[in-house]
Amino acid sequence: MFPLIRQHIQELIRYRSLVNSLVIRELKARYRGSFLGFLWTFLNPLLLLGVYALVFNFYLRIRMEHYAGFMFVGLLPWIWFSSSLLEGTNSITAGGSLVTKVLFPSQVLPIVKILANLLNYLLSLPILFGFLWAMGVYQGWPLLWLPLILFLHLLFIEGLVLILATINVFFRDVQHILANFLTLLFFLTPILYPLSQVPPPFNKWVKLIPMTQITLSYQDIFFYNRAPDLRILLVFMALSLILLGIGMFFFERYKETFPEKV
Repeated sequence: MFPLIRQHIQELIRYRSLVNSLVIRELKARYRGSFLGFLWTFLNPLLLLGVYALVFNFYLRIRMEHYAGFMFVGLLPWIWFSSSLLEGTNSITAGGSLVTKVLFPSQVLPIVKILANLLNYLLSLPILFGFLWAMGVYQGWPLLWLPLILFLHLLFIEGLVLILATINVFFRDVQHILANFLTLLFFLTPILYPLSQVPPPFNKWVKLIPMTQITLSYQDIFFYNRAPDLRILLVFMALSLILLGIGMFFFERYKETFPEKV
């Protein structure tokens, strides 16, 4: 598994100039023709935050200090995750004009979607910090864990995207099923509510959800100003590496057939 992962990473490094160009093109195309343009990178999560804060803070009345800040911490990485999965799953089929070119490395298409959404997430962090500071929620040395958490989250997303993108080439229903599954997963993950509010019989099952594990880590460093649970990170790292290995195996095995399928 590890030689396969190393080979895949080496190929991405080899094509880094192409990846950079496609990421920039992706970001420019995303808001081309819109009046506010790149400002939607910041406005989209803020508008989404406003809707959920209204519903869960005032209508459903979740009682928690600095609730909007707590929700914002989990919402931003979720947007990165869900957007990357939805766009990455469709990346091979949508990039058919590129995939059919003989010398084009199809493995760069999924990572382009992931990195473009990662940049959106990173650009949203100053807004998150300002929002939390305005509430009186401050961060300290636990922020040093952020690069590791981001890296593990990136590996996890790429592993899933490689698997789903490969399957989607042969079964186009995947992209439609995924959208509905992500809606279910969003409400199962403790983003709109703290884990402590999950009833005890279900608490241990919610903890097994991979997105719960990484969301708790983000909440620890951003909201609670404490180091993440190392056991959770180790479990998540192992799962991410396994998914990445499986994803790379299937992608490499079937990528030669992509041009005739797209």
